[in-house]
Amino acid sequence: MSESFYTDKARVRASFEKAAASYDAAAVLQREVSDRMAERLDYIKHQPELILDAGAGTGYGAAELRRRYPQARVIELDLAHAMLQASRERAREGDGLLKKLFKPSAPWQINADIECLPLADASVDMIWSNLTIQWINVPDKMFAELRRVLKPDGLLMFSTLGPDTLAELRGAFAGVDGATHVNEFIDMHDIGDALMRAGFAEPVMDMEKIVLTYDDAKSVMRDLKAIGAHNATAGRGRGLMGKAAWRKVEEAYEKHRRDGKLPASYEVVYGHAWKGTGKKLAKMSDDGRQVIEFVKKAQRAD
Repeated sequence: MSESFYTDKARVRASFEKAAASYDAAAVLQREVSDRMAERLDYIKHQPELILDAGAGTGYGAAELRRRYPQARVIELDLAHAMLQASRERAREGDGLLKKLFKPSAPWQINADIECLPLADASVDMIWSNLTIQWINVPDKMFAELRRVLKPDGLLMFSTLGPDTLAELRGAFAGVDGATHVNEFIDMHDIGDALMRAGFAEPVMDMEKIVLTYDDAKSVMRDLKAIGAHNATAGRGRGLMGKAAWRKVEEAYEKHRRDGKLPASYEVVYGHAWKGTGKKLAKMSDDGRQVIEFVKKAQRAD
């Protein structure tokens, strides 16, 4: 990947800090992917005592993990402090009768970078990361960190975005100027290779396409801004786009209109793997190389 497409982490942090208040109202995709990711846990035998939600956002996934594993302690970690604060406020509000009967406890939280975890070696049983690692430029360091903090036979489960994400929007911006306007994402196979280099065992990957629909291009951009996911590439333009250039983008996007709506496609990649020691051993090919299991690609347009 060219360095011009690398994500500016300071920009990412600032974007999510600003988006904390508007995030929940616009995070339709994030909740849907979290739910589909949670369904995969039904088929995995694992009873964690300590879970790290790496990239917890406003706490939606952490709440599901607490429901699913009531005996476990869930640690929420996020780069943006405002996101964690929003999660604390959600927990403080409680839920109906439960709020009246019990004073909700504040969640355990860490404001930190997923590439440099302030956790001890072999300290957590499971790592859950929903739509976070797409903001990492080179995944090797991050996967090494995740493996470091996992206990032996610990589980890593994650979702991320693939390179076909927002293809319609990217195509609409093509040719407008020399800057990048839509974030670039790493291919599923490259993610799998990075998992193996980090020493994870039994990696399983699959992908599906989810399509959201909008009335116009401005609504697409508005939602991306509301969830803090607008362009954060190092090669982005530094000034505002002129009206004439924006009209060209809208005209190009209109070519994708179907049934009165504009699509915004997301290539969602799911993966899980184990810390490769003890009971969980790497699957090896005949020539001694570890095998990645790529499940047949699904095509769900929702």
